[in-house]
Amino acid sequence: MQESIQKLVEEGKMLPLMEEFYTIQGEGYYKGTAAYFVRIGGCDVGCHWCDVKESWDANLHPPTATNIIVDNAVKYSDVVVVTGGEPLTWDLTILTETLRSKGAKTHIETSGAYPMTGTWDWVCLSPKKVKLPHEGIYDKAHELKMIVYNKSDFKFAEEQAAKVNKDCILYLQPEWSVRDKMVPLIVDYVMNNPKWKVSLQTHKYLNIP
Repeated sequence: MQESIQKLVEEGKMLPLMEEFYTIQGEGYYKGTAAYFVRIGGCDVGCHWCDVKESWDANLHPPTATNIIVDNAVKYSDVVVVTGGEPLTWDLTILTETLRSKGAKTHIETSGAYPMTGTWDWVCLSPKKVKLPHEGIYDKAHELKMIVYNKSDFKFAEEQAAKVNKDCILYLQPEWSVRDKMVPLIVDYVMNNPKWKVSLQTHKYLNIP
């Protein structure tokens, strides 16, 4: 990457854009809501069950001017979801400032593995065991989405729930490849621990992006 472009990426004036699309939010509190998704490349968290591993290598995704990303998004929706990869790999201050200046609501889906940048209307925190969130992010989370791949994930979920603010909404979501096995366990767990809610990847059931 050219040094001049690398500098723009480091400043957040350009971002390694993997894909962008208008769709229906499939998960969590805003499921069923129309939203524009901006998927930014780059992630070193390395979840073995990740369904977008092609996002991991930021070098595969062309640096795109942040103002162009914003202009594309606001043509479609006033709700913009920034995801990845791990979007907090990059400085998202300019992206969110520009989106908000154009009247858009800014949502992020993050593992919290890097310090928070940007100004967000909604923070979906989804911690991963292999690279825990920065402590400062827990208090900023509006929803905590814990992916359940096996039984040990319930213990991890409780450990993470103890760190978020009291108003944070708590979700347990089955990892897609083991959903048939884990859904009954999650249902039982939520019924016994009603502070939690069930989250499903409804966009996959609807066969939309």
